[in-house]
Amino acid sequence: MRYPKFMAAISAAALTLSGCAGNGTTNTTTEAKSSTENAVSEETQAADNPEEPAGNVVTALSQIDSAKWNYNSEDGVYWQVEIPYCENPAAAEYETLGIFVPEAYMEAADNGDGTYTCRIKESGTAGNYTAMTAPIVIPVNTPGYMAMAAPSDYVSSASDYTNAGFIYVNAGCRGRNEGAPAGVTDLKAAVRYIRYNEGNIPGSMERIFTFGMSGGGAQSALMGATGDSELYLPYLEAIGAVTGVSDAVAGSMCWCPVTNLDYADEAYEWNLGMSRTGLDEETQALSDGMAEAFALYMNELGLKDEEGNVLTLTPSETGIYQAGSYYDYMKTVIETSLNHFLEDTEFPYTVSSGKGMMGGDFPDRSDREGTRQPAGMTGGGFVDENNQIQNDGINRGFAELEQTEPATYETIQDYIDSLNQDTQWVIYDNASNTAAITSVEDFIRNCKKASKHVGAFDDLEGTQGENTLFGYGDGLGAHFDPIMAELLKDNEIYGAAYAADLAKKDFLGNTVDVRVDMYNPMYYLCDYYEGYQTSNVATYWRIRTGITQGDTALSTEINLKLALENYGRQVDFETVWGMGHTMAERTGNSTENFITWVNACLAE
Repeated sequence: MRYPKFMAAISAAALTLSGCAGNGTTNTTTEAKSSTENAVSEETQAADNPEEPAGNVVTALSQIDSAKWNYNSEDGVYWQVEIPYCENPAAAEYETLGIFVPEAYMEAADNGDGTYTCRIKESGTAGNYTAMTAPIVIPVNTPGYMAMAAPSDYVSSASDYTNAGFIYVNAGCRGRNEGAPAGVTDLKAAVRYIRYNEGNIPGSMERIFTFGMSGGGAQSALMGATGDSELYLPYLEAIGAVTGVSDAVAGSMCWCPVTNLDYADEAYEWNLGMSRTGLDEETQALSDGMAEAFALYMNELGLKDEEGNVLTLTPSETGIYQAGSYYDYMKTVIETSLNHFLEDTEFPYTVSSGKGMMGGDFPDRSDREGTRQPAGMTGGGFVDENNQIQNDGINRGFAELEQTEPATYETIQDYIDSLNQDTQWVIYDNASNTAAITSVEDFIRNCKKASKHVGAFDDLEGTQGENTLFGYGDGLGAHFDPIMAELLKDNEIYGAAYAADLAKKDFLGNTVDVRVDMYNPMYYLCDYYEGYQTSNVATYWRIRTGITQGDTALSTEINLKLALENYGRQVDFETVWGMGHTMAERTGNSTENFITWVNACLAE
């Protein structure tokens, strides 16, 4: 983890917050197939990326047993579950996977006991693919970085993907209670095990895609950014992952990724902190110091826009560094989101109005025709694509969705007037059907208010989900933010706790800064960090976020997108107007749009 020269300046301004509250155990060594040696195609690697693992595949795991397939006749899917993907599981109840394959890709013989012996039908086709070209998709359902249960039976949602000709691999993984990097380590082990089965199961090992939302979106991003990173090798060895194959993937889908955690607290205060009211003097000073630290970080990070201009922040008359080319870029992103909404929406338009995670009195899109994703959130959870509340255990101290009567806007002007009901900050041009905003600050105060306390991710009391994530496998929280530690070093209540946690080591002897690097995609994408160009980065990326969510700063998704583009990767990026922390889409639904995107990537 790299921290710039301004640490000295922060030290000088340190605060005192005295009042702040297999199926077998046979040892197997095989020569890696030539295609495995190139498990991620050349198009998925930058020329300066390190070489991926090659040579012998070594594991004590058996390959997937071709005589133990089950069959779902209604969906036309052959499937197996409870397949171990590592030799020495740390949590056997999680570290297995299930695989679901379109029947067109299999030649099957009935074993007479409800199972089938299958071999690959290379001529079989489903959707746009053959058995040998089919993409493999892996869900990362880990909201709040929680554990993901391994399937023990048929997964009905698998048919959404097998109907499109995809292979669906559902791998369980450990969660935040076990401490980072457990979750991504497990997912990497699952990818390695699938590659070990090349030629034994259908699917192209060069076409593996991950997809997830929130903490799952973050870990999907990490799967895309950390391919074959040497930092993970000791953790993979500890659980007995397959060696000699790659764990890189071709593509990553990320909805509302809660990531870039090294500066997430500081970004939150720079972006959402301006909406805070009622802070005591000392807490306000902490928030301001964190906001300034983010601005100085951005000025060293060196991100460039699409024209190659370096994006920076400059001091402003009001607020903290609320000016400069990076600020202008964010303002443009917000205006683009609003204008896409105006382009997509037919009036009259009926919506409900939500507060909390939606940010103030803001018209959401939950009732929009053709959009399955809900707009609202509740404290301690989020609303999934099936309109179900999911508890992710994240503390959103100010986030409570207030249900109000649906409102109908007869015209676009009526809608604009509702946004401007307290003060005019949206300027609408009827002739072009486009709008502009007066400032990022006005958008934040009206639509994206802070939903978390100062220390949004590294909570002062160490009780946030990310504190547990960077704990030490005991389910207890630990501090991980050195900027906050420096600002609080003289604080009698918190200073010693931060310092002690930053000095702790995990079972492999790594301090938390190493683990934060491992869980930060920017570490691998930007030359600001030592990890630049030390991994095989996925080629294809799709990022979607509800622009009004209070879970993260808007800079989270913007910076990830810019870093990927600066790295030479393709990014399909949208911030969705009027939607919060959910699987946000401009139109349609998340599953169909994800499938369409994968198909488009592979048609190139």
